[in-house]
Amino acid sequence: MPYKLSPWSLADLFPSMDSPELESAFDQIEEQAAAFEGARGKLRADMPADEFIHIVQTSEEMARLAHKLGAYAGLAFAADTQDQSALTLQARVQQFMAEIGNRTLFFSLWWKGLEDAEAQRLMDASGGYRYYLEEMRHFKPHTLSEPEEKVVNIKDVTGSSALVNLYDSITNRYVFKFKVDGKTEELTRGQLMNYAYSPDPKTRAAAYRELFRVFGNDGPILGQMYQTRVRDWYNEGITLRKFKSPNSVRNLFNDVPDEAVDALLDAARKNAPVFQKFFKVKAKLLGMKKLRRYDIYAPTTASKKKYSFDAAAQMTLESFSAFTPEFGALARRVFDENHLDSEIRRGKQDGAFCASVVPEMTPYVKVNYQGSARDIATLAHELGHAIHAMLASHHNLFTFHSSLPLAETASTFGEMMLIDRMLAEEKNKAVRRDILYRQVDDSYATIGRQAWFALFERAAHDAIMKNASVDEVSRIYFENLKEQFGDALDLADEFKWEWVAIPHFYHTPFYVYAYAFGKLLVLSLYKQFKAEGESFKPKYRKILAAGGSEAPAKILAEAGIDIRSAEFWQGGFDVIAEQVEELETL
Repeated sequence: MPYKLSPWSLADLFPSMDSPELESAFDQIEEQAAAFEGARGKLRADMPADEFIHIVQTSEEMARLAHKLGAYAGLAFAADTQDQSALTLQARVQQFMAEIGNRTLFFSLWWKGLEDAEAQRLMDASGGYRYYLEEMRHFKPHTLSEPEEKVVNIKDVTGSSALVNLYDSITNRYVFKFKVDGKTEELTRGQLMNYAYSPDPKTRAAAYRELFRVFGNDGPILGQMYQTRVRDWYNEGITLRKFKSPNSVRNLFNDVPDEAVDALLDAARKNAPVFQKFFKVKAKLLGMKKLRRYDIYAPTTASKKKYSFDAAAQMTLESFSAFTPEFGALARRVFDENHLDSEIRRGKQDGAFCASVVPEMTPYVKVNYQGSARDIATLAHELGHAIHAMLASHHNLFTFHSSLPLAETASTFGEMMLIDRMLAEEKNKAVRRDILYRQVDDSYATIGRQAWFALFERAAHDAIMKNASVDEVSRIYFENLKEQFGDALDLADEFKWEWVAIPHFYHTPFYVYAYAFGKLLVLSLYKQFKAEGESFKPKYRKILAAGGSEAPAKILAEAGIDIRSAEFWQGGFDVIAEQVEELETL
């Protein structure tokens, strides 16, 4: 049976938004929270290890149901951001979970307050929970009193969380007007930006101009929302919790040393000429003296080849199966269990993601498929995330999710396997060349672009806390673009509004370096795979199967990778530089 575009089914979570099962979940969590609160009097430094582990297990069971409830609300909202029932449910869940979090907060505060020797005794007996407990204690210096933590939790519901929901609601209802074959059509953002990849320079420019016309109209308001998000991040992270910098907050959540992230971003800044050279090579191929920012994703062939969704699905599944049948079987589960939302709909959230809810459940994947080779790569990327989660499903709820930087490993590796398969099967020279160019295009999008996003975030957070206006933040972003691109391309003024159109800046500050981390890591791993062949596969599987059960540095050290090393990051850029040199000869 061919695979067809379709919405997902959330029935494995709950039958419907008005189902008794959904309402019952609130009651069950309430009961579990009450039972957990009863353990408060048992917490003491010399408590038996088995009693302690039982309390942790009880916490996990409560968290498992809470994750399902939160996922259902979030996925329903992503499927239709204009659905008032979904929006109402999401707000209800966020409020409810904040209240539950406050009632159960005592455990983490007690745990962080233990002396090191006492905590070590209990961790030594905790088995698979050890790293979860260890990581919790990393936040000991940044933990507030119980009343203060409760205030912060409640504040977030009507503060940062509400702000992000509002940003999504505003921006996902935007309608973009664009002339297609002489007729003005109303498009979603995803549909509009498909034209940024058009072979026609005027079409590419028009797509970007329409994007920034709409976002720019609301630019001052969206910018104010960002200022508020930044101040909230600073107030909590720096003023209250005493982190040394805004980005170190994210780094500790990722359990990645600040110096490793610094080394990565320093390497990105140092290697800006690599991508600048690529854009000059691309301009020559396209017969242009110099690219414009509109042109960086311009196709290198006039090929308009489209792939049916069935062809895309089969190709992706076959590429995973060729690596190992296990990977193919895991990816197929997402399709077979109807956990994939692939169609484009008005109100559906733009972009793509994979949501891994609980270890025992097949992850949910969202894409907006339109038939391009880029869309197939996106499908492979998100299914890679799903495979990663399923390989780590033997861990408990607290440790099966990989940390953010490693989360991009399987997804990006999956893309590269797909590209190899497409190149092996594609006979048309123009299409093959286009695919090769797209590899470097993708390296720019996931390494260069994301690293410079992170550099912008650093500068923007600092400037806003020094009372920078929205216009000043726009100037900072524009200067960031100028430094990034150098003399390789021309920048139009409207790109000063690009930053308000980047949801990650609002959703998860300082998230974006994870993409660069993942891609550079994968370039190194894929190079090893090509050199080692079958002997590489168990090592790679071990990295994925580790999930979030150890610190990323430790997981990767076992594979011979030092993430603090400038040489390691430079190695990834060296691979890209070689690819650019190869393109010069085509």
